Amino acid sequence: MSLTLSNVILHQLVKNGQDELEIHLRNQTLDNDSATEDLVAELHRIYSSKGTKGFAHFAADSEFAHWLKQFRQGELDFLTFSNQAVQRLQAELVKYPFAEAGTLVMAEYQSLATDYLFIGMLPTCHSMKVTDQLGISATDYLDINKMDIVARIDLSSWETNPESTRYLTFIKGRVGRKIADFFLDFMQAEIGLDVKVQNQVLMQAVEDFCADSRLDKEEKQQYRKQVYDYCNGQLQAGDEVTVKELSSELPAADNGTNFYDFASKQGYELEESFPADRTAMRKLTKFVGSGGGMTLNFDSMLLGERIFYDAETDTLTIKGTPPNLKDQLLRRLNSDN
Repeated sequence: MSLTLSNVILHQLVKNGQDELEIHLRNQTLDNDSATEDLVAELHRIYSSKGTKGFAHFAADSEFAHWLKQFRQGELDFLTFSNQAVQRLQAELVKYPFAEAGTLVMAEYQSLATDYLFIGMLPTCHSMKVTDQLGISATDYLDINKMDIVARIDLSSWETNPESTRYLTFIKGRVGRKIADFFLDFMQAEIGLDVKVQNQVLMQAVEDFCADSRLDKEEKQQYRKQVYDYCNGQLQAGDEVTVKELSSELPAADNGTNFYDFASKQGYELEESFPADRTAMRKLTKFVGSGGGMTLNFDSMLLGERIFYDAETDTLTIKGTPPNLKDQLLRRLNSDN
């Protein structure tokens, strides 16, 4: 991986005897050697591979953004900037009962000609190791793979396009609102681009375009499949959905209107590009639902062919039960009788 490290530092947030959160500040940045470069490269790789991320931007009065700008302009050194940041984080954390100890990592680096600031709380795990004398001793290590309280700022984008609402990304992991409740608050950042909403709007625009173009059932199915194939391909490649590029791969309506022009004129407010959302994409080709002890999942093309829905009686009829399911049903019926 091509990565150039500029600055990296570790600070710790620990619980004292009264269960209060204290800061252990490092008094100098880490050396830029192979060990720290490997650490930051691994943080960058794992963060990039994480699932759906949220987007955010700094509030107009963000003190964190002000310090960051001072640092980038040479008015603050990285050590001072990081000290101010972790002290602000502590002040934010103590407001919440779930506040946990951890190691704060801050790293400024460049990857593929883009400058980044990585900032995250990494959990510490306890384990055992074998010593040189073949004994056993306790050891602590950073569990990078389980990091979920993390944000990354695209410094290049922030500095060239400060009006953007997506230069700050964060992991939307299992901790849910923890991120928005304190980690973004500590940076005084606001939620920006909503990826899920963008994907939902795209799916609605596709359905409306198909209806407006008066496509028949088979044409609609093919159109949805083309949209799915493109979005899934972008997702697999780690690229974003680009509406104009998607439109170029889709057939235009009989009146010559292409999808991009339709979406623009109808005011769907789609961004030019955004990450694909797997859950939203799946609705193009499948019906999925669960509840009341039942889960159903079937290809949308089967509706009206082998699967029929009666809205009046709220009844779903399946013709041609999957063999493995049929076998289970017959065995249970026979055993019950």
